[in-house]
Amino acid sequence: MERAPSVVGFDRITLDPDQMNGQPCVRNMRLTVRRVLEAIATYPDREELFREYPELQEEDITQVLEFAPAKRLPLRRPK
Repeated sequence: MERAPSVVGFDRITLDPDQMNGQPCVRNMRLTVRRVLEAIATYPDREELFREYPELQEEDITQVLEFAPAKRLPLRRPK
């Protein structure tokens, strides 16, 4: 499987128009930046977050938190 191009300045954020409706994803996984933001809000304890999302790495979280405000992605708080 060919890796989707990463966003300039964010080597872990990828964009593929054929995956997840073209939303920015983490490392070409079917895990959107928006979903990771929601998970961070849901699981503020990193250990719990990584238990729920074992495929994530610390650098993924760092880049998502830097990417989101740069792209002005709104965060929907979980209910």
